[in-house]
Amino acid sequence: MTIAPERPVGTTDPAALVDPELRERLAARIAQDHPENDTPTARRIVGQTAAFLAAGARAPGQFLVPSPLVDIGWHTWILHTLEYEEFCRRVAGRFIHHIPTDEGEPVPGGPVEARERTLAAITAAGYTIDVDLWMGEDHDCSQCHSGCTDSPK
Repeated sequence: MTIAPERPVGTTDPAALVDPELRERLAARIAQDHPENDTPTARRIVGQTAAFLAAGARAPGQFLVPSPLVDIGWHTWILHTLEYEEFCRRVAGRFIHHIPTDEGEPVPGGPVEARERTLAAITAAGYTIDVDLWMGEDHDCSQCHSGCTDSPK
C-alpha cells in the first residue's frame, strides 16, 4: 500500500494563495515602487511572498528569512493592511508580524543556513520555489526573527 501526501510537495503554485485581483494590485505597486522589477517579476515576487508567509506559519520558531526580493513583496503587502490581515488569518490562523532583526544581531546558523532552512520549509509546505528570486547577489538577508510569525521579542 502506498500513502500519498495530502498535497504533492513542490507542485503548488503559491500565487494561488492570493486573490488574482489583489495579486495584480500588489504586483503593480511593487513595479511602481521598485522599477528595477517589471510587472511579470513583481507577480513572481507576490507568489514567493505568499509561499514564505504560508511556510512560516507552518514552521514557527525556525527563524525563516525572506530574500531581498521577497522582503520587498512583504513590505508592499503589509501596506495593504486589511488584505494582509485576511491572508494571515486564512493561511496561519493569526496575524504574521514582520519583526526585523537589529543591525549586527546574529542569525542562527548564519544567512546561508537561514536561507536553506527557509527554502526547505517552503518545499515542505508544498509550494514551488522560484529560485531566481531567492538566489540574487545579496545572500545576506536576515531581517526577520523567528520567521516573523511567533517572535519572542
